Amino acid sequence: MKKDPIVGIIMGSDSDLPVMKAAADLLKDFDIPFELTVVSAHRTPERMIRYASEARARGLKVIIAGAGGAAHLPGMVASVTSLPVIGVPVKSSNSIDGWDSVLSILQMPNGIPVATVALNASKNAAILAASMIGSFDEVVGNKLIAFKKEMEAEVIGKADKIKAQGWQNFFDKE
Repeated sequence: MKKDPIVGIIMGSDSDLPVMKAAADLLKDFDIPFELTVVSAHRTPERMIRYASEARARGLKVIIAGAGGAAHLPGMVASVTSLPVIGVPVKSSNSIDGWDSVLSILQMPNGIPVATVALNASKNAAILAASMIGSFDEVVGNKLIAFKKEMEAEVIGKADKIKAQGWQNFFDKE
């Protein structure tokens, strides 16, 4: 039996999917049920308002919203929901190196906060969502602890390899 989603992953366009896929992959790895769809702030404003205003009632706990260019989606969603919204600025082909997206999501007015991750960093958005959910769900919290311990072990392994081989030889194939 499939669980109801507790995280919503939305994006302004299907062209954002390659970036947003990392969030979906991580949530799947953590067994956090999610939904993923396209919701455009500009092309489907009524759909966006409906999605955001009904999200809590449908059982969502957090929304990850990715958008490029003007990147109004995360802020507009945050304006009509009481759920935490995590904005993922997406570097689109018509953007100014992605800075337009970053600043649009980052510079929200007081009262309408959006947690903002780095450009194209949907994986970090999923980790932040898992942290939020893990604050009240012990299973998810423990998975996040294990994930961070794996990252630590990976870094220590690389440090040991550099120490053993010397930094000059680190990239040589064994």
